[in-house]
Amino acid sequence: MQRRHFLGLVAGITLALTSSLALAQDKFIVVASTTSTEQSGLFGHILPIFTKKTGIEVRVVAQGTGQALKTGEKGDADVVFVHDPVAEQKFVDAGFGVDRKLVMYNDFVIVGPKSDPAKVMGSRNVVDSYKKIAAAKAPFASRGDSSGTHAAELRIWKEAGIDVKTAGEGWYRETGSGMGPTLNTASAMNAYAFTDRGTWLSFKNRGDLMIAVEGDVKLFNQYGVMVVNPAKHAHVKVAEGKAFIDWLTSKEGQDAIAAYKIGGEQLFFPNYKPGQNS
Repeated sequence: MQRRHFLGLVAGITLALTSSLALAQDKFIVVASTTSTEQSGLFGHILPIFTKKTGIEVRVVAQGTGQALKTGEKGDADVVFVHDPVAEQKFVDAGFGVDRKLVMYNDFVIVGPKSDPAKVMGSRNVVDSYKKIAAAKAPFASRGDSSGTHAAELRIWKEAGIDVKTAGEGWYRETGSGMGPTLNTASAMNAYAFTDRGTWLSFKNRGDLMIAVEGDVKLFNQYGVMVVNPAKHAHVKVAEGKAFIDWLTSKEGQDAIAAYKIGGEQLFFPNYKPGQNS
């Protein structure tokens, strides 16, 4: 009788532990985000802080912004964290995202070889610099992946009046990959490239590359975050997703973003303001 009681007790404890473990494993969200937040090391810095506070694990799917938004549309993520305000607004307007908030910003820069064949080094005018790169037919490595960075790059080419699909033969190369691999290509080719500053600061294989163009207001790079609409996909973990966004926009989350630095240089600047969501 005592043995049965003991075995029953053991079985009950085992079941309780198994159930607790299952619940703990279920407490996670999938965040579709840009390669810049991942490759810059920002997520490696802030996510452990969030998980320690809430017990919610964050599983990141790092893609270009276009692909991240498509992942959200398909319901394969709970939260989307990207940096293309125009595309984000379309995502929300189409009913795929809710509770969008502006979280942080940094800027884009053009990097290029020290030899500077297009003579743009030190410029603060990105449109004029693009014109000079095209005129010189200087090698240029583009992500070509429908990411937020790629979309920003194409908007500037358009403003410069240059169609790289037709004018870029022989000097304009689309890698179809993330920012890190594209910078590797630029380094190998001694080419110019358009990149977010965060990824550039964390990039090690620079070779002869250095920042050539920076400081133009057109290079401003805003990041937004939103929950995937549960009305489209009922399985979305809304409570956990909102907990993540609430933390990102809290003082603790904003301070954690600001605290992330490489070589003493801050990579992202928090700029959430209550009521400033889309």
